[in-house]
This record gives sequence, structure tokens and C-alpha cells, in this order.
Amino acid sequence: MPELPEVETVRRGLNQLTVKQPIQGGEILLARTLAYPADIEQFWQGITGIAIANWQRRGKYLLAQLETNSAQPAGWLGIHLRMTGQLLWVQQDSPLQKHTRIRLLFANNQELRFVDTRTFGKFWYVPPQTELKSIILGLQKLGPEPFAADFSLEYFGQKINNRRRQIKTLLLDQSIVAGIGNIYADEALFKSGIKPDTVAANLTARQIKRLHYSIIDVLQTAIDKGGTTFSDFLNLLGVSGNYGDTALVYGRKGEPCRICDTPIEKIKLGGRSSHFCPNCQD
Repeated sequence: MPELPEVETVRRGLNQLTVKQPIQGGEILLARTLAYPADIEQFWQGITGIAIANWQRRGKYLLAQLETNSAQPAGWLGIHLRMTGQLLWVQQDSPLQKHTRIRLLFANNQELRFVDTRTFGKFWYVPPQTELKSIILGLQKLGPEPFAADFSLEYFGQKINNRRRQIKTLLLDQSIVAGIGNIYADEALFKSGIKPDTVAANLTARQIKRLHYSIIDVLQTAIDKGGTTFSDFLNLLGVSGNYGDTALVYGRKGEPCRICDTPIEKIKLGGRSSHFCPNCQD
């Protein structure tokens, strides 16, 4: 699943390529990709002829603020890529990828194409004067953004102190911090020297401080490298992310640790794989 760095990479590309351009129409090839409204015609009535003022990101959600020709608010377009979703900026006459689900058409023969192999990705149109969170319900459950002031060391410590859950599962809890997934939880835990199965209540204040710093550092590094491509992720122009080439532990089972040469191990926690160095993390 694309995580915060991948979604942020896509957001930046969308702001470069699609802003101030009216949506001229399009095609929905898989009806269940549209989460709201249920009526496809209502979706097109809401967005056709409407321009994108800007793209924002909240956790792993992409949120396009819409506006009329006179720059009046015109609602929102929400997108969640889920496990395998890709947004591609292509020529309208380019061959359709096998798993194309939604097409948004723009001027100059351009198109924003949503391709999704596993079909879990979702689109929402939120009408003007409608609260975003009342339609895109997942937004209600999100904790602070990792780069925001409210993701402070004090906040983070309060959220994980005395918790009997394993620290890896807590990092994946979107109500604690938004946007972290399996890849960057593993990477942050390695940088902070903490094993993924450590019970959060057993962490020292020093370890919590290191982990807080490592979360921000790892995510920023991954954004700078355009995200991670291990299977499906591509940026808007179809280019893979580069972080995977320098990943510290994720996806490197059996390979030597980049610090001490000990083979990287992989375990299952809560049904998710976790990679770590048994020497560098305790």
C-alpha cells in the first residue's frame, strides 16, 4: 500500500500538472471505485467543468479542493489509493492499462487515469458546504501528521506510554499518527534501535525520543527519494520511487545489515511482516 511518502509524491505531481485546469468529463470503468455519491451521474455533474484549486494530503488520502471559473469553492474530490492504486498523467489516446478504473479528462488531450489492480481504491465527490469528514469517514479517525506541530514528542510519549501493545502495531495505528505503514514503521524502528515486537510500555524515555525523531527523519528521506517502489507504486509520470534501493531493513530478509552485516530477519506481527536487525535492535 502506498504510504505517506508515496502519497505525498503523487500530491506534489498533481499540483504541478493538474491545478487550475477544468475537468472536462471522463469515464468510470468500475462503479465500486466510486465511494460517494452512489449515483455516477451526480458525480459527473459535480465535477465536470470544475477546476482543481489545489491538492492536499491527509494521512494517505489525497484531497483536491475544487473551484468554479470565478474561483468560488465547489467542493472536494477525495482519493485513496489503498493497496495498488496508481494515478497516471497520460495522453487520452494512450492505450488503456488493463486495470484502469476511472478516467478524468482535461484539455490538450491530457488525462488523469486511475489504475488499480486489487480494486480497493476509492474516489469521493464531496459537494460544497458539506463537511469532508461527514462523507470521507476515515478522516475522522486520523491522528496528527508526522510533520505537524501537534505530533510533538510530548504527544507521542503520552500516546504510547503504558501501552501493552507491541510498538510496531502502534505505529501502524492511524489514530496515533497518520500516514505510516509497514515500510516506514520498520525503517523508523531500525533507526531508533528498537525491535518491532517490543512492548510499548517497556520503552525508555530516551528510546521514545529516538523513535519520534526517526519517524520524521525516515519519512522525509523517503519523500526526498520519491517514495518506495517494491511492487505497484509509480509517480504521476509512471516513474518508480528510489527509496527501496537504500531501504535499511524493509524487504531485505537475509541480506546483511547496512550497519553490522548481521542478516536481516523477518517476523509476523498482527498478520504483517516486520523486518529488523537482531544485532542493532533490542
